[in-house]
Amino acid sequence: MNASLIRSHFPDISKEQEEQFNLLFPLYSEWNARINVISRKDMEHFYVRHVLHSLGIAKMIRFQPGTRILDVGTGGGFPGLPLAILFPESRFHLVDSIGKKIKVVQEVSAAIGLKNLTAEHKRAEQVNGKFHFVVSRAVTSFEEFLPWVKGKFEKEQFNALPNGILYLKGGDLSEELKAVKTQYEILELSSVFEDEFFETKKVVHIRC
Repeated sequence: MNASLIRSHFPDISKEQEEQFNLLFPLYSEWNARINVISRKDMEHFYVRHVLHSLGIAKMIRFQPGTRILDVGTGGGFPGLPLAILFPESRFHLVDSIGKKIKVVQEVSAAIGLKNLTAEHKRAEQVNGKFHFVVSRAVTSFEEFLPWVKGKFEKEQFNALPNGILYLKGGDLSEELKAVKTQYEILELSSVFEDEFFETKKVVHIRC
């Protein structure tokens, strides 16, 4: 299994980035044998269900150099780690409440030579500092998630989308989105990725 799938959707990646994406599968396979960070079934579809899914955010926004992004509930490093490979001039801070998962993130990041990623064993509410965007992948409902990241957004704006949350989630979100009181946009990932896995998957951008 290799990252040719990633290049087919993001043809501008450099050789170094392609090699970093290629290294992810053996590294996560090795760590997964010790610490179960990804389900065994999902490892068979690693590049589609984890890497490409994470990069769905990049189909909604191209982070500008200097953008600071917080990944809340990153688990084994998704979506933040693949995004950090794709956007080397942006800064990513990944947090999770489970320490062993953060250990995996730190080890994988170091092994592929990422210089723009930090990872911390911490809950979102405990994170200091401000960010242009918060990213996350289906960690909880919007109603619960929004208070976790309140007050964590920079005022300065220099990306094509307003600062806010970029949230990966699937299914019918109409009921859940009633908790969102600001403007939001939705990208249906089935419109940019052909695999059936993306049939109900979305990126939701919430302005903050």
